[in-house]
Amino acid sequence: MTLIINDVSRVFTSEKGETIEALSHISFEVKDEEFICILGPSGCGKTTVLRIIAGLESASAGSVSVDGVPVTSPSPKMAMIFQEYSLYPWRTVEENVALGLELKGMKKPNRMAVAKKYLDLVGLIGFEHSYPYELSGGMRQRVAVARALAIDPSILLMDEPFGALDAQTRNRMQHELLRIWEKTKKTILFVTHSVDEAVFLADRIVVLTQRPGSIKEIVTIPSVRPRERTSDEFGQIRRHLLDMIKEESDLIQ
Repeated sequence: MTLIINDVSRVFTSEKGETIEALSHISFEVKDEEFICILGPSGCGKTTVLRIIAGLESASAGSVSVDGVPVTSPSPKMAMIFQEYSLYPWRTVEENVALGLELKGMKKPNRMAVAKKYLDLVGLIGFEHSYPYELSGGMRQRVAVARALAIDPSILLMDEPFGALDAQTRNRMQHELLRIWEKTKKTILFVTHSVDEAVFLADRIVVLTQRPGSIKEIVTIPSVRPRERTSDEFGQIRRHLLDMIKEESDLIQ
């Protein structure tokens, strides 16, 4: 699987008729099983990039393709996970996980077997018949991950999925996500505001400039996993990224 983002730009027109350039000439390639983080200052277009890749928005110029096939609408090869969980409160955990399979017409016994498989993977066996309101934030996000995995996409797109979690739960979910990624071998694109999170998770980090977002640098993380946040190498990469983000943020002050 190869995902290619080729010279993508995005221009919006505001309600007042003003032209707003959100993205400018974004190009990068994602290889099979790679974990990519997209990082940048607030308002730089990180989520817009992800939505264009997902086929939820159109680029004003440029193209996105998977294995040479243009992405012009949501593709079954990709699943998107949002920060707000997007679970249906009237459905149980297993019913939420099985939703995509239900929409595909899979028979109930088969889809529940698939749901159970992925609930086991994310450590939620025993909570199949619970409702979202009965779960913690971290558990709800694990349900969202299981639901995305259940449809067996090639690519997971994650838009700040841990942004609403407390620091301790967020740290635990980062470890959980890496464990799941190593088991499933999915390609992941992960938007985050957190430099520390990006360095801990990614193979490469795509750093965007201030709006209009363009690629400032693509940073390869050389260290093997699991990574020690207190190591000198981790600290050096973290400082380099923070300096870049500060440099971009200072441009609008």
